[in-house]
Amino acid sequence: QLHGVYILAQNSDGLVLVDMHAAHERITYEGLKTAEQGEGIRTQPLLVPISLDVSQREAEVCEQRQDWFATLGFEIDRLGPERVMVRQVPAVLREADIAALVREVLSDLLEHGSSQRIQDSVNELLSTMACHGSVRANRRLTIDEMNALLREMEITERSGQCNHGRPTWVQVSLDELDKLFQRGR
Repeated sequence: QLHGVYILAQNSDGLVLVDMHAAHERITYEGLKTAEQGEGIRTQPLLVPISLDVSQREAEVCEQRQDWFATLGFEIDRLGPERVMVRQVPAVLREADIAALVREVLSDLLEHGSSQRIQDSVNELLSTMACHGSVRANRRLTIDEMNALLREMEITERSGQCNHGRPTWVQVSLDELDKLFQRGR
């Protein structure tokens, strides 16, 4: 481990430098996504349902898409010609601005017939959870912990970059190392 941030390892091509936080963050994020998809979206009833004034078209779309909202973890009922009530939300979004999210989704549905905003919000929150739940810089890892992290990277989808798009590792070939030290083979 280098400066409590990087793992130095070797493979048949040369040296591998791994940003341990970025790598662990991707592993944690993919694990959270898999769990979320596998168990289905856990929902949470709101203690105080949210009443929203909407347009008549938005209320109609909400009523027509009630089953679609339900598969995403929302329970939304039409209360009147221009009013809906949000009674339940996906548990991971309980701290989000639900009213704004529902309004944006309804706008997308009217304009495009579909919306990715709910899934995008879920993924963003899972990414934040993964970041906070990952190993931090200056945490000393044992050789076994470093090896376990490297093995997890090998089986994790998109492990080459963290959730923010930065690389999690770089390869320095033996040829590149030889050039650094002016060695000829």
